[in-house]
Order: sequence, then C-alpha cells, then structure tokens
Amino acid sequence: MKWITDKEWWKKAGARAIRTVAQSMLAVIGTSATFLNDVNWLMVISAGVLGGIVSILTSIAVGVPEYGGEQHEDK
Repeated sequence: MKWITDKEWWKKAGARAIRTVAQSMLAVIGTSATFLNDVNWLMVISAGVLGGIVSILTSIAVGVPEYGGEQHEDK
C-alpha cells in the first residue's frame, strides 16, 4: 500500500478525477438544456462532484494506468 502515500499517484489520480469532473459537467449541460439560461447549475455541479468522487474511488480500487497499472504492485 505504498501507493497511498505517494504524491505522484495522487497527482495522476487527481488529474484523472478533474477530467472526469469536466466530462460529467459537459454531459449534463449538453443534455439538460437548449439555452444556457435553462441549465440547472446545481445539477451540473452535483454531477461533476459525484463524477470526481467516483473517479478517485475507482483509482483506489483498480489503480491508475498512468502510474503503472494496479497500485497493488507496490511501486
């Protein structure tokens, strides 16, 4: 479990989470309204935060490919 204290692992997992947040928010904006003033911004932010949390949990569960695959290999 050395990966859990590795700053490089968290940096890479964080970058993946930020991309997931942006993608989640764009998807909700794109599907929720035809006009910008019709967008439910609370729902957009909520979906982005949830996407980020799921991304970090996924990185913990299965690893970060940019880090070298599964974290269980104890880099």
